[in-house]
Amino acid sequence: MSRSLRRGALAATAIVISIGALSACGAGNDAQTLEIKPDNAATTIGDIRIQNANIVTQPERNAKGPAVVTATLFNNGVAQQTLDSITLPGTGAAVQLHAAKGAGPIVVPAGGKVVIGGKGNAAAVIENGREAAQNGNVQSVVFKFSRTGEVPLGVFVVPATSYFTGFGPSSLPAVPSETPAATPSGSATPGNPTESLGAEGPTDAASASQPAE
Repeated sequence: MSRSLRRGALAATAIVISIGALSACGAGNDAQTLEIKPDNAATTIGDIRIQNANIVTQPERNAKGPAVVTATLFNNGVAQQTLDSITLPGTGAAVQLHAAKGAGPIVVPAGGKVVIGGKGNAAAVIENGREAAQNGNVQSVVFKFSRTGEVPLGVFVVPATSYFTGFGPSSLPAVPSETPAATPSGSATPGNPTESLGAEGPTDAASASQPAE
């Protein structure tokens, strides 16, 4: 075989090897991409970072009733902030905010975090949830903070099933109410103290964990 023919054969072999390597890399990347699952919504503006944000609706299909906004709010600043409001642009939905103990604003401490949604945590309730948010959609949500201002992001709308069972509308914090003091009637009998009326307040529960904090 002549020297020119040898050179041509070597060049052709190199091209085939290069194409094969590139094809293998492309297939590998595509396969890995297909395995990636989308995470819950997250964003950062100023000192505030929001993670694991969702709208969770009623577990039963087409069931009417409230929905809730769930999220973990981080404050990386040196001053505490309050969550003043949550709005759903493009809808007429009103979102009612409840602190973990049912009274006062939702406060995100400096260098700390607050979980919204789940037993014992703060809550954000969408009264006309089914009309405002449809399962499977991505809904625009705006969190407004006392210092940072508005933090918008798009969140998934999911039913309160599977992983989200404990974060749905049925997991709202108990709002403490004043219980009238018992009015004693008659005189107490020695050895039989009178029973007094009372109500147990809400108990704190551990915060549920979020993917990809």
